[in-house]
Amino acid sequence: MDFDGTLLRSDRTIADIDIDALEQLGARGIIRAIATGRSLYSFNTAAVTDLPVDFVIFSTGAGVLQNVDGKIVRRVSLDPSEVTRGFEVLKANQLDFMVHHLIPDNHMFSYFQSKEENADFERRLKIYNQFAIPFKGDSDGFGPATQLLAVVPPRRANAVLEKIRKQLTGFNVIQTTSPLDGKSTWIEIFPITVSKSQTAAWLANGLGIDKQRSVSVGNDYNDMDLLEWTANGYVVDNAPADLKSRFAGVASNNNGGVAEAARRWLQDSFSDSE
Repeated sequence: MDFDGTLLRSDRTIADIDIDALEQLGARGIIRAIATGRSLYSFNTAAVTDLPVDFVIFSTGAGVLQNVDGKIVRRVSLDPSEVTRGFEVLKANQLDFMVHHLIPDNHMFSYFQSKEENADFERRLKIYNQFAIPFKGDSDGFGPATQLLAVVPPRRANAVLEKIRKQLTGFNVIQTTSPLDGKSTWIEIFPITVSKSQTAAWLANGLGIDKQRSVSVGNDYNDMDLLEWTANGYVVDNAPADLKSRFAGVASNNNGGVAEAARRWLQDSFSDSE
């Protein structure tokens, strides 16, 4: 399941009904995983203590944490040549962007800032001020990175997204709505092998889990590949209208959407065998 806007409520808490649902799934021996765009550092600042999940797929699939012992069991990165290519494309398009260090330190980043006003970018810089260093010139010497992240104001988002995807073939270019202002678009650039769905597939394969027994819950565009990959996909009521037209709907993140998805999936998947 996704975290922000799906399991996490608008007041930054998690509903008791959703916690209870996750505990009940665990009691049945069902593996529970969060799939979030947050870095591990960011996730740890927001998650509740003793969250009843088995794995955390973080940074949109670039890393996987085994929750029981805190061990990172998967980490994927861009090599230096890929970082240079991404840097040059984003800079040529006059975008404001960050280049994030390797896991587990990928809450730390260097950044390039254009001269255009970009309130959402400024807000992210302020939040991570102690971890942010401006680029002085080009990206030479940065080395490998977890990802690049561009913050695009709403007025430019659609045209820029398609342009970047055409210019960065061989990368996974992911769109997500800013969790800060809810309007800007974040363009996240990862290795072609990184996404929520690909990492979920890697995890399922390693655990011997049949894909046909999988279910996901999400709320935004960066959840789409995961929703499409799982045998059953649900979106919460606060998701964009075009996602709600494509996937089964459940209650909003503020009203126990994860719990409803779990209940419906259990009824549909296990009622005949029990």
